[in-house]
Amino acid sequence: MMRYRRLVVLVALSVLVAASCSRSDTKNTAGASGSSAAPQASSSSGPDCTKDAPKATEVGVTADSITVEVMADVGSSLAPGLFQGNLDGVSGFADFVNTHGGIACRKLVVKQWDTKLDSNESKNGQIDACQNALAMVGSNALFNPDNSTMVSCKDLAGQATGLPDLAALAADKNQACNPTTFLIQAANDNCEHPDGVREIPAAMGATTYLLKQESNLHGAYLVPGDLPTTVQASMTQVVAQTNAGIKLNQITKVSGFSEQSAYTPIVQQLRADQSNYLYDGSNDKAMVNARKEAKAQGVDSVKYWMCSLACYTDAFLTSGGADVEGTYASMQFLPFEDKGSNAELDAFQQLIDRIVEKSGVNGITRASLLDALKNAGEVDAGGWMGKKTLRGTSSCVVVLQVQNGKWARVFPTEKGTMDCGSANLTTVSLDPVAEAAKLG
Repeated sequence: MMRYRRLVVLVALSVLVAASCSRSDTKNTAGASGSSAAPQASSSSGPDCTKDAPKATEVGVTADSITVEVMADVGSSLAPGLFQGNLDGVSGFADFVNTHGGIACRKLVVKQWDTKLDSNESKNGQIDACQNALAMVGSNALFNPDNSTMVSCKDLAGQATGLPDLAALAADKNQACNPTTFLIQAANDNCEHPDGVREIPAAMGATTYLLKQESNLHGAYLVPGDLPTTVQASMTQVVAQTNAGIKLNQITKVSGFSEQSAYTPIVQQLRADQSNYLYDGSNDKAMVNARKEAKAQGVDSVKYWMCSLACYTDAFLTSGGADVEGTYASMQFLPFEDKGSNAELDAFQQLIDRIVEKSGVNGITRASLLDALKNAGEVDAGGWMGKKTLRGTSSCVVVLQVQNGKWARVFPTEKGTMDCGSANLTTVSLDPVAEAAKLG
């Protein structure tokens, strides 16, 4: 079971940070590609590659390679390089795997697909993966409403087994609730009861922490407004924060593509309300713009600038500079600044270990992978991430703050730890569609 926990680590290492974060640079390496590193001799903890000769067992699984596909929004002119980190991360992990013995006695190959903020390209990416890859791994495509291809995808034997999708993030509810999709990050809806008023889990660790610092928080919530699904997904957190006692004077939709000038009225309202709190539910660029505009207007009443995982990027620190000093961000896994505090951050085993242990190097199929995912139960990557199911939400949290231009952990303060108190996870009752409609 310890090795099986590493299934999540493989994906998490590659994509967790980049997954929910937008990249502000313009680097673009999207397109079909794979790691060129050849697998080395099997490591002491890996399978015995001399026992059974590897052979082709599935689409994307040959005698000498296993292919996975990652798709992400990268090449759009509206946001060039948006989720380049997803492509880089998964490909980088393939290099790591291949220089440490390969995977199930084979080389790990990564195909990349640029979805370009286009639902048609998201569908085309699914089709390409169905035809060429064992699974999709670490993807982040915002416009992904049609997942029928992943459900009907045929395996090597011609059976509609489905395409395993280990998504880094599924902003679109249709993907999040797709039966072959499993999420590294928290679920944002109740897929068992998808319509009307329903009970939805909400991670509240960062909110709980801030309310202990200041019980009278009041201010603004920036809702990612580019997609109906992202607006709806935000409503759970809006209601949860309100229920916890935060007074949200502004609940405002913002675009991830907007420039600083779009934040002028938002900051003016912060001044008028003497707000002490702003939560950025959009991307890292939104927080940079809000903070720069606040500085330009001389607004200094806000003491608690809180961001989601989206701000945990190098681009946020470099583009924000001194203007983002003091910004908070939260996550449900150990930050990379903790490297060395947990063995799972330093050494990672293969994605397919459990299947190989059970069925040998030729037991790798889409069906066996889906079965392993469905029966994973609660996983925590050996302590690297907060314990959760692959379709659930963890109560664990780490809160960071930008201090002297770097991310520093502020809660809990001890490296290698997370706070997993029951107060960090709540359930709210709402209809996200109806709540989103109130914003216009």
